[in-house]
Amino acid sequence: MDVELLVIPECPGTEEASELLRTALDDIGLAQTPFKVRIIETEETARARRFAGSPSFLVDGVDLFESGTTGGSMTCRVYSTADGLRNVPGLRDLRKALKVQAARAARV
Repeated sequence: MDVELLVIPECPGTEEASELLRTALDDIGLAQTPFKVRIIETEETARARRFAGSPSFLVDGVDLFESGTTGGSMTCRVYSTADGLRNVPGLRDLRKALKVQAARAARV
């Protein structure tokens, strides 16, 4: 699995998102799975990556929290969680999304 965390420099939560991703991977039995943090620095890169906002969690190029945004832009992302709107998803939601994508990858 190719796991990426896409961020832009201006948005809060990059460190929290990175820690959350590591925890979620560890929790679902993928402790040995590395991930890359990619900094999106230009509008061109955002458009090319179809970047839905910072932070974005991708597995094999698939955004785990597809929002319908396909144009790509240099924006901060907001996630709906049990605790209200936050700049990172809930741990339970991230674990679930990772499991679903890992299962899809295993079938291919």
